[in-house]
Amino acid sequence: MEQLIVAVVVAIVAVIILIKTAVVVPQQNAYVIERLGKYSKSLSAGFHILIPFLERIAYKHTLKEQAVDIDEQICITNDNVQVGVDGVLYMQVLDPGRASYGIGNYMFAISQLAQTTLRSEIGKIDLDRTFEERGTINQNVVAELDKASDPWGVKVLRYEIKNINPPQDVLSAMEKQMRAEREKRAVILTSEGERDAKINEAEGEKQRVIKESEAVKMQQINEAQGEAEAILAVARATAEGLKTVGAAVVNQGGPEALQLRVAEQYIGEFGKLAKSGNTFVVPANLGDLTSMMALATDILKGKQDPAKGVSSS
Repeated sequence: MEQLIVAVVVAIVAVIILIKTAVVVPQQNAYVIERLGKYSKSLSAGFHILIPFLERIAYKHTLKEQAVDIDEQICITNDNVQVGVDGVLYMQVLDPGRASYGIGNYMFAISQLAQTTLRSEIGKIDLDRTFEERGTINQNVVAELDKASDPWGVKVLRYEIKNINPPQDVLSAMEKQMRAEREKRAVILTSEGERDAKINEAEGEKQRVIKESEAVKMQQINEAQGEAEAILAVARATAEGLKTVGAAVVNQGGPEALQLRVAEQYIGEFGKLAKSGNTFVVPANLGDLTSMMALATDILKGKQDPAKGVSSS
């Protein structure tokens, strides 16, 4: 009976020892093992047997990417404006051994370092640029944290700013500034539109004046050409008429007809002088009219017959 009790006790102790020494590590986890209080190894996912009473699990780490919420903190920009900034930090344990012995609490240390680095980066830029420089701020924070966390076996993957909250009075001033900027752009666009309209009107007026001047020029050229052709036609007709008159004078009865024609024109013009005024000068010798007509007849005959000379009385 006593042997049976001993066997049962031994079996219970063996089961307890087996439970204590058999370790199953889940996927994406790592256990840090100490042997007699000294770092021995890191166990990856799977089933493992520890040496009883010599080895124990000292630390357990997850190898998954972890998201850490960074609380909102007050930061002062380069233009001395206080803003509340919070964010999210993403990191991952790469070396369980260094994460266990490199620092006491790597998550707390990295979150605090993220806050101080963020305050430093915000203090380098003005308030207006904090909204548009989020990407640059995030990159700078990640670069600084990654250098600091490398000895701890932790990799900082990225940092994202969630909110930037300026004071209410600053928000009101920013809204007024944006409204003024929009009104300024509206005024500029309106003035540019009016300027373009005036330029187009001036250009149209210029083209109209040019077209009108060209039309006047062409009209004057055409009128000048018409007048020139008319003068040329009159000259030609006059020349033909003189030739015909000259030919008629040398024929039989021509001199008498010429004298008669000259006498008629002379009397007609003399009559006009009598009508235009009460006083006029009468030639002293009306007989000169006969000698004048004879002279004209001789001149015409001389042109028709060059061999003959022109006789004078």
